[in-house]
Amino acid sequence: MSSTEKHYPSYLKLHEQGEIKKRIEALKELMEECRICPRKCGVRRLEGETGVCNTGVKPIVSSAFPHFGEESCLVGENGSGTIFFTHCNLLCSFCQNFDISHLAEGEEVTTQALAKMMLFLQKKGCHNINFVTPTHVTYQIVQAIEKAIPAGLNIPIVYNCGGYESVETLKLLEGIIDIYMPDFKFWDAEVGKRFTGTPDYPEIARQALKEMHRQVGDLVLDENGIAVRGILLRHLVLPENLSGTREIMRFIAKEISPMTYVNIMPQYHPCGNVIHERDMGRRIRSEEFKKAIEAALEEGITRLDERKLLIFI
Repeated sequence: MSSTEKHYPSYLKLHEQGEIKKRIEALKELMEECRICPRKCGVRRLEGETGVCNTGVKPIVSSAFPHFGEESCLVGENGSGTIFFTHCNLLCSFCQNFDISHLAEGEEVTTQALAKMMLFLQKKGCHNINFVTPTHVTYQIVQAIEKAIPAGLNIPIVYNCGGYESVETLKLLEGIIDIYMPDFKFWDAEVGKRFTGTPDYPEIARQALKEMHRQVGDLVLDENGIAVRGILLRHLVLPENLSGTREIMRFIAKEISPMTYVNIMPQYHPCGNVIHERDMGRRIRSEEFKKAIEAALEEGITRLDERKLLIFI
């Protein structure tokens, strides 16, 4: 982007066209016998039933605040306006936010209250609204966005997810989400099944990433180095290479884009249900992280988030 070009989130135009209302209705239909995510539990969430995500018709929020621990291109000077949702559709047994995803720390809110949270974070100067673990509450999020736009919402929306996403749902988010920030957690399906109970995590994540990239492309930064649109991929390095870093980086370079912005993360620590497991009951070693970085570079991924590289290596 040039220094004089301002980014306007595409959801503003969709709102003017009345398109967001149509997306809300389509998402509502997916909630009736829930197939919002690939688990397709089939429960009637609009009537208060809950499936794997343990969330009915109201979203549950753990916290909302300007976050300064995210990637530098999201944080800038004023922080990323993060809204952490309670529960999750993936429920990794080693979740680094176990108290939120598994132990249900949070309170139910209305979509009107969610809209007010977004506007408060924007007023605080946050560069974006960063929805953390949004997959199971996509319908409610879009409702809240529609409510917040007439009150002045006009900053990028970040969809910060675990990568286990339904393409059907993602297509309904086109033009609403500016920045997709998915994890790609595991390359091996058996590893995914072990830690999440899903039989198909790698294939679902591959399909989802292709759809996300089709919508928003590679990450675009403004003249101040702040992300305004595109994909920012996260990959948590696990002990014993259980995450399959090289294979994931090869896929990204060859089938998504070698210009994908990737944050390879070293902060795994044992928690949740894996603290006594032989392979997962320790932090990763520095050489494991270095090998992960080397694998990414060798496979053609060079646009790496540098902040943790400087700290860890």
